[in-house]
Amino acid sequence: MNKYTIDILCKQYAIGENIINYVLSKDEILKKNYLTHIEEVKEYNQFKIIHAMQKARLNATHFNWTTGYGYDDVGREKVEEIYSYVFNTEDALVRPTIVSGTHAITLTLSGILRPGDELLSITGSPYDTLQKVIGIKGKEKGTLIDYGIKYREISLDSKGKIEIEKVIQSISKDTKLILIQRSTGYSDRNAITIDEIKEAIDKIKAFNDKVIIMVDNCYGEFIETKEPTDVGADIMAGSLIKNPGGGISLSGGYIVGKRDLIELVANRSTAPGIGKECGLTFGTTRNTLQGLFLAPMIVGEALKGALLTALVYKGLGFRVVPDINHKRSDIIQAVEFKSREKAIKFCQGIQSASPVDSFVTPEPWEMPGYEDEVIMAAGAFIQGSSIELSADGPMREPYFAYYQGGLTYSHCKLGVMMSLNNLYKNNLIEKDKLVY
Repeated sequence: MNKYTIDILCKQYAIGENIINYVLSKDEILKKNYLTHIEEVKEYNQFKIIHAMQKARLNATHFNWTTGYGYDDVGREKVEEIYSYVFNTEDALVRPTIVSGTHAITLTLSGILRPGDELLSITGSPYDTLQKVIGIKGKEKGTLIDYGIKYREISLDSKGKIEIEKVIQSISKDTKLILIQRSTGYSDRNAITIDEIKEAIDKIKAFNDKVIIMVDNCYGEFIETKEPTDVGADIMAGSLIKNPGGGISLSGGYIVGKRDLIELVANRSTAPGIGKECGLTFGTTRNTLQGLFLAPMIVGEALKGALLTALVYKGLGFRVVPDINHKRSDIIQAVEFKSREKAIKFCQGIQSASPVDSFVTPEPWEMPGYEDEVIMAAGAFIQGSSIELSADGPMREPYFAYYQGGLTYSHCKLGVMMSLNNLYKNNLIEKDKLVY
């Protein structure tokens, strides 16, 4: 980093030179030891996506759009064809009207499951918002349990691994769908890797090939060279304002999988007899596909940011999940602060590095869908886009903050510096550990 860059960080952002030098020392470690693998995965996924677009014969007319019911929306059909190629599935449902990853997962579960069927989560309790969808937390109306769907969960073992034999022993005649949450969510475990997902699917299917295996793929797209549907997942869902949207998609979610399952979900998303045939895309086709095109590069930048965060905060004595040398399967970097104040100051530092709403000071609040107060730092061009630089966390012990995203590594670096600078100014870190 040249003296002019350091000068602007000191004068315009009021970051101390000791903070800058400490972060730069960790940046050097990252460049020497971790970039090769990230670049190799990024390049593979970039070529895969380009090939999918070429195979689908994407052309400029597909960026036009219709009105009303959206009949003959060739752009919508082309997006779904490309998604099916990228994720190696028979069919796809990709719509801007799917408001979030939770919505995509809810559509999938409610489209497939019927009263008396059992949903079995084999990666422990799912993400906070999905617990309310199922009906195991909160007092919401219209939950899966309200509709007579049974639910059980099997915790991960002490090492954060799927207990496959216990899962197999737990499958009953009512078990219709098994759910795997790939990402860490608001937990202290590593994300489930593709190899771990494959092992679980292979053994479960060998025991019972009729049970449907679904993967919540939020935050996990393009982290590895394979996706869960490449290794046997029947259906998978995620959000377009996370990894596959590349920071460009304005809204939406995707569901990919076997054709008969996608039909069930499409009928739930519109109506039986309409399914995928209607649904206006409101001119979002270009954004959706350009975001997908950029996604491998953006995910690579976010991964670099996650690694830098881990290197910086582990060097100061904080526990980081995943640890520096653990295999990564999502973009999330958790830091355990063991202090409400430290977690808040970290997130506020991330907010202050944002291009949008940098002047806003986020505070914990009772956010819809969550049991605890949650602090959300996200000064994003796309509201709620967690592929953009962001950080959040529930206000509960041991006070983890979850860092994710970053459209460029330079922005990630600024975010890390601003977060650390905020802790430093508030006397919340041991200053003698800033060794570089």
